[in-house]
Amino acid sequence: MTSPEKIKLDGIDLAVLREIQKDSRISNNELARRINLSQPAAHARLKRLKKLGVIKQHVSLLDHEKLGLEFICFFQIRLQAHSEEVLTRFEEEICRFPEVLECHYLTGESDYLIKAIFRNQHELEQFLRSRLTTLPHVMQITTSLVLSEIKATTMLPLPES
Repeated sequence: MTSPEKIKLDGIDLAVLREIQKDSRISNNELARRINLSQPAAHARLKRLKKLGVIKQHVSLLDHEKLGLEFICFFQIRLQAHSEEVLTRFEEEICRFPEVLECHYLTGESDYLIKAIFRNQHELEQFLRSRLTTLPHVMQITTSLVLSEIKATTMLPLPES
C-alpha cells in the first residue's frame, strides 16, 4: 500500500484548519475575522482544503453518556491466519458493526485493536458472543473495559505554521 500524497500547507491553511477543528459550523464571516482574511479569501481557502481532501467531512460530536452509551471497550484480536483474503474479510465484517468506533491493524502480539461502545454489560456480552467470536479465523480476544476517559479528542496537532 502506498502512503497518501502529502499536501503542502501554508500558515493561513493551518489557521483555517485549527479554527474548523474547534468548530466546524463556524460561519465564513467569523472564520475570516479570526484568521485576518477577507470573506472571499477565507471561503476560497476552505473550498480548496475540501477539494484537496484535507477536510474529509463535517460532523457533530455527541455525548455518549447522555445517550446511555456508558461501556467503552477495547478488544485486542489475534487471528489464526494472515492471508490477504483473511485480513480483508475480517476488516469488512468488523466495519459492519455499528458498535465499533475504531479498528486499527497493528504490529506486535495483536493483529487488531478495536474500540467499541455499548449501553450496558448485556450488550457487551451479546457483541462478544454473537459477533466477535463468530468471525472466521479469530484465535484470541482480549477485552479491556474503560473505567474512565482521561482524554478524547478529534483535534489533530497541527504545526503553528
